[in-house]
Amino acid sequence: MSAPIGFAVVGCGVIGRVHAEVLAALPDTAVAVLVDTDLAAAEKLAAHLGSAGFPVPPVTASLAAALARGDVDAAAVCVPSGLHADVSVAVLESGRHLVVEKPIDVSLAAAARIARAAEEAGTVASVISQHRFDPASVAVHEAVTAGRLGRVTSGVATVPWWRSQEYYDSGAWRGTWELDGGGAVMNQGVHTVDLLLWFLGRPVDVTAHTALLAHERIEVEDTVAAVVRFESGALATLHATTAAYPGLTVRIQVMGDRGSAVIDDDELVWFHSRELARSVAAGDAGAGAVPDEPEDQSAAVLRPDEEPTGGPGTSGMFAGHRRQYEDVVAAIRTGAAPGVTVADATLALATVHAVYASARTGATVTVADLLDEHP
Repeated sequence: MSAPIGFAVVGCGVIGRVHAEVLAALPDTAVAVLVDTDLAAAEKLAAHLGSAGFPVPPVTASLAAALARGDVDAAAVCVPSGLHADVSVAVLESGRHLVVEKPIDVSLAAAARIARAAEEAGTVASVISQHRFDPASVAVHEAVTAGRLGRVTSGVATVPWWRSQEYYDSGAWRGTWELDGGGAVMNQGVHTVDLLLWFLGRPVDVTAHTALLAHERIEVEDTVAAVVRFESGALATLHATTAAYPGLTVRIQVMGDRGSAVIDDDELVWFHSRELARSVAAGDAGAGAVPDEPEDQSAAVLRPDEEPTGGPGTSGMFAGHRRQYEDVVAAIRTGAAPGVTVADATLALATVHAVYASARTGATVTVADLLDEHP
């Protein structure tokens, strides 16, 4: 068996802890070193891993020192969003594999820097979009790809979350354009934007409005409403907010002329395909008739999902990160492309920027124009 892949976890805040726990728990990965300019934060996370029964990793405040270690094969970048490119480029230039928390960075110019460095390094580079690996998301994507929903005509995505004023006040970088890159759609909604693109295809243009309605002392929006038009002709509405007390579930609806699907709180709560209905009818009654009353076919298209239990990094809460890291490990071992590429993350970021540009100018913004500005 191959030795575990050693990761430097760079950034030891809330999301850094998630990555560290997952990497410590997986059999094919290990936390080789924790890195944070706030050494106390790294030491606290190291102690937490030890108390959970995992090996206590060394800590350092120096990224260069971490990348000089012989047991570091890759890095998980968990610093504030606006610092992603600086850290990621250093990781790639050292010849290591890279995993970056979402979003890839806050600017398309920074994303382009990462893309160029990844191409030159030739190592695996992936950006966290863990909900692509949820069984519900996989089932819907496979149904769209196989044509079981027919022509996909529209989508509805909503991220109705709540963040208190204390949340934004807890860090000077929160709610800033420089380091947060935006508000509800960039920070909380970018995963859902990525899924919408994964299901409906390449976006053409965006028309949007943003507002700051329930918070103070932040530069960015807490509410967004947008319409996205896709190359296929499909239309989608995108809604994101951190002003929906006490917080509701994320919901994505994908609708086609031969089937529809609904994902709510990462679960497939409704799926119906005319093709599958015909197949069932033919098997049960020897005819191709479609039942008058459409039935929920979710159970028929979901694969069994066996979740490990017992301990940090193995709970359902972190299941998406675990699945994505398993995908990254497979890419490193086999040389295949990871399930989420730098290009995927850049397209999602460009769509978010189109939302902001449209809201700022009042015009419909073409996504390709933004990408062309930062080749």
